[in-house]
Amino acid sequence: MFRTALLRTARSAASKAVHRPAAIARPIAPSSLITKSQFAPSAFQAARCYSAAAGLEKKEVEGRILSLLNNFDKVSDPTKLSATAHFSNDLGLDSLDTVEVVMAIEEEFSIEIPDKDADAILSVDQAVEYILHQPDAH
Repeated sequence: MFRTALLRTARSAASKAVHRPAAIARPIAPSSLITKSQFAPSAFQAARCYSAAAGLEKKEVEGRILSLLNNFDKVSDPTKLSATAHFSNDLGLDSLDTVEVVMAIEEEFSIEIPDKDADAILSVDQAVEYILHQPDAH
């Protein structure tokens, strides 16, 4: 019985294999987009090297921070904005506003300022100097 089932299965598999159309082997058509040299290994491999982006300029950092402060609605007198303006004495910002300004500076330059360093930033020139010393700022 087992032998009969095995023979039937083998016969049906063989007959299906005979009736299947064979795959046709076709040559690969040359493409104008792909050249043979792209796939063939070459004796010389060129490597591109890129340098790091240029650092931020002091004028650029200063301008971006002053623009940020100019758009900050809690600055009491925008005419007092300068490169040496103190956040609380000149611009009338309290400690919470100063924290918001430092957070806005973090977002502007895509960096994270530790709390210890953030507490030391109390004026525009201190913020500019801090940003200039950060290699990740951009």
